[in-house]
This record gives sequence, C-alpha cells and structure tokens, in this order.
Amino acid sequence: MAASLTPPDSDPLDAALAAWRSARRWLVAFSGGLDSTVLLHMLCSRRSDGVTPPIIAVHINHQLHADAGRWQARAEDFCAALGAPLEVLTVNVRQTGSGLEAAARDARYAALESQVGEGDVMFFAHHQDDQVETVLLRWLRGAGLRGLQGMPAQRPLGRGQLARPLLEQPRSALEAYAAEHALSWIDDPSNTDTSLDRNYLRHEILPAIARRWPAYRGSIERSARQLGAAEYVLDSLLPAPRRLVSVLGDPGLDLQEMLAMPGATAAMALRGWLVSLGLPLPPAASLAEFLRQLRSGSGAPLLAWQEHRLCRFGAGVFLLPAAAECSPAGTQLVPGMTLALAGGGRLRLVPAGRQSGVRLLPGSALTLQWRRGGERCRLPGRAGNRRVKTLLQDAGIPPWWREQIPLLFLGDALVAVADLWLCDGPWFAPEGGEGAWRVSWTRNTAAGAIEL
Repeated sequence: MAASLTPPDSDPLDAALAAWRSARRWLVAFSGGLDSTVLLHMLCSRRSDGVTPPIIAVHINHQLHADAGRWQARAEDFCAALGAPLEVLTVNVRQTGSGLEAAARDARYAALESQVGEGDVMFFAHHQDDQVETVLLRWLRGAGLRGLQGMPAQRPLGRGQLARPLLEQPRSALEAYAAEHALSWIDDPSNTDTSLDRNYLRHEILPAIARRWPAYRGSIERSARQLGAAEYVLDSLLPAPRRLVSVLGDPGLDLQEMLAMPGATAAMALRGWLVSLGLPLPPAASLAEFLRQLRSGSGAPLLAWQEHRLCRFGAGVFLLPAAAECSPAGTQLVPGMTLALAGGGRLRLVPAGRQSGVRLLPGSALTLQWRRGGERCRLPGRAGNRRVKTLLQDAGIPPWWREQIPLLFLGDALVAVADLWLCDGPWFAPEGGEGAWRVSWTRNTAAGAIEL
C-alpha cells in the first residue's frame, strides 16, 4: 500500500473517511509518534477539497516522562507547520491497581473524551498491527467472543464518535508514507521496553510468527471479523432484557428479565448493553460474580471496573454516574445565575412563569447545602413536616443520589429540595408570577446530562 496512502481518489483512506465528511469537526488524538503523525498529515492534505471539516489535533501530556515537555513542543511545532490548531491537555495520572500503563490510558481517554462535542469525530491512528496485537493479548488474557474481535473501527465517544480509519493498514504502509513525505516523529523509549506485554509481543513473538506465517495479520483479522459476525447473529436471536431508567435518569436493565436467562445468556445480554452505551467491558470473572450475587438475592451487589459501576436497585440493575465530590456548601445562587456543580451538573433559578416557585425579594439569594441528616420540609397543602430522607426514599430516589441532592435554603429555612420539591412558607408562590423562581437542576448521569 505504501504510496497509495497519498491522497488520490483511489486511496483506501477516502472510503474510511466518507462517513465522517458531515462531522462538525475532525479531532485527531495526536501523540506525535509515527502513527498519529502520518494520520494528521494525511487528513490535513485533504483540506483543499472544500468538504473536509475543521481539523484540530489534541495532544495529551501525561507528565510521566522527563521528555514530556519536549514532546509537547515537538507536537506544537509540527502542527504549526501544518497549519493545524492544537489543543494540549495536561493530565495527572493516578496510579491504580491495574498498573501505570492502564492508568495512563484511562486518563488519556477521559481527557480526549472531554473534547468531543455533539457531531464531532475523534480519529485515532491505530493500524492493522495494533489490531493484531490487541486480539492476541486479549486471547492470552482469556477474552471471550466480544474481546477477540479487537478494536472497533468506530464507537461512541463522549457526545460524538471515535473512529479508526487506518485499522486495515499495516504499520509498514505508514512507515512508507512517512518516508515519502519526509516526516519526523517522536520515538517514546518505552515502546522498546519488553517488560510490557504489548512490547514483548511486538518485538519478541510476532517477528517469529511472521517468519513462519508471513500472512498472519490478515488471518487474525479475518478470524476477528468472523467472530463479529457470529456475535451479531447471536445478538439477533437472544432476547434482550427490557431497558429501564431510574427516576433521575440512570440507565438500567430489568433485573427479573435478566435473571430469567441462563447464566451465559444473561452475561452476553449485559455485555451487549454496556457496549451499546459505548462502555468498556468489565473482566469476565467480575461480571460472572456480579450475576451470581444478583441471583443469590442477598446484599447489594456492586460491579466496579475502571471508572464505571453497576448496582442493583429496586427492579433493575443500573449504571451509576461517575463518582464526584460535592461542590462546596454555602455557595450563593441568585436568579439568572448558573451554578456549576462537581461532576458536571448545573443548578439555576429560572422564571417560574405560571408554575409554583420561590418568591425572592430583589437582591436575595438562596444558599446551597448538602444533606447532613435531620432536614425537614413541609410540602404545600400537606400537614406536618416530612424528613427529607423519607421523601427521597418514598420517591424512589436511588441511594447513590441521595447525598448529592442540592438543598436550597433562604436564611435558615429549607425552601427547595433540588427541583423535586418546594417547601411551604412565606416564600412559596403557588401560581408563580413576577418575582417567583423555579429551580432547574441538570445532572450528569451515565446516559448524559439529564434535566427532568
């Protein structure tokens, strides 16, 4: 393929890009290595066609290597030479039990996902050799049907899409393109560290396989595609549990329908649902143990992997929102202001119109607080005060939200429990009107921003 990676109409890349011509922006995960350097150069060479969306490179500085600053400067110089805007994101990698390499990957993907807006596509430069390595590594780690398909050519990412347009091209083709266009790139010395599984496979195992079976890349790729076809058939034949949504918007599955399935079928249905949400899959053993605990009916089973959590609640199994610290208590909220909450939520006071609301004198503000226990609210038209804890339980508010419900006070008096209830008092305006304000609470669930 070598020279065929240049931009003539017959270029296979054009076919891979055809589906993304109407995207709002083309974002490129740009490390500055060979693969992403070639991809960015190839995409920028197409800007003269008049139909290519704006191209923006995104570079992640992990701050893990002594040369991280120099790599960032190289990325800036290369993008400036191409005339491509560059966004640099600096991340703090938190060491986890899965190791530094996995922690860096998670931090990188989270940072990249934060840049993807509605209608955007984020391009990754993974190629055929990367795909083969991924399939073999997953096989050696005991992956199942879905894992052995390798990396998908596209999947949801944030509010947009992730795409891998070079996935069918071998690394040798990228090397030939770089030589033809005299491109230079960053060489990360960790890529030669054979103590890492992928590098050991790349430098020690695959060269030996290539000497005996030189066409191994295509063979493994065909097997992965056949597994994908087999899974598609299975998915079409298997019943799918009914999808649920909690009262606050958390996505879930009907528990009884899932447990009525045989174990392997239930596991496949659960994995298929997670993939449809664009999520990575939990380890097979962890998922099997979670299902076992669900069937036992005791305790409160929780499946946690990477940054994601599944929990049983009521009649369903729900995907929990990302864990986040609460915003500082005591923050003032005035009409027309948007208060950003930790975890990506927002709180606003909007005109109540003809709806019931809180009447505020000019210059007045509400104060944000969080549950500490003992809070009470007298609902309009009801006798006596009700404990906020009881209100939340009776309304079916999931436990993982109950400590994150914004409470709004006027002085020492509780006047609103988020946008769920207004408390009776001299501030209560049952028919809204001038000077009355309604609470608007937007929260980030695992399904995205929700405002009910």
